[in-house]
Amino acid sequence: MIAAYYDTAYLLKLYRSEPGSDAVRAHAATVDVLVCSLLGRAELIAAAHRKVREGTAIAAHVDALLAQVAADRAAGALVWLPIAEPHLDRVTVAFRHAPATVYLRAADALHLASAAEAGFAEIYSNDRRLLAAAPLFGLRGVDVITA
Repeated sequence: MIAAYYDTAYLLKLYRSEPGSDAVRAHAATVDVLVCSLLGRAELIAAAHRKVREGTAIAAHVDALLAQVAADRAAGALVWLPIAEPHLDRVTVAFRHAPATVYLRAADALHLASAAEAGFAEIYSNDRRLLAAAPLFGLRGVDVITA
């Protein structure tokens, strides 16, 4: 089984047409399962709501997106990873060893720790800061949009 860890930005590109969606969807078609931290689930819901607030979506779009996410999860095509103490321990170690020049947000650190703890070698995102910090977690950051 081929699995890939997608951060929230990439998941959103799967469910909404926006710049980069075609490349992300093409990559997603090459794997059996997409994996993301439960944090990503909360972020995806918040991002969908943000689209309504910004006027680029309506509530019915959000309902459809969430229904598709639930269907993908039920079908085994999308897996949400729980967050536990080892993830936070890994975040702590990464921040202790990070150079002062690294810009890493807590949410991105949790995505990186989740991918690393699950045994992934790569994380897929178009977030340049997350990608730059990936080596701190022993990961290779991949952006299929700019590849």
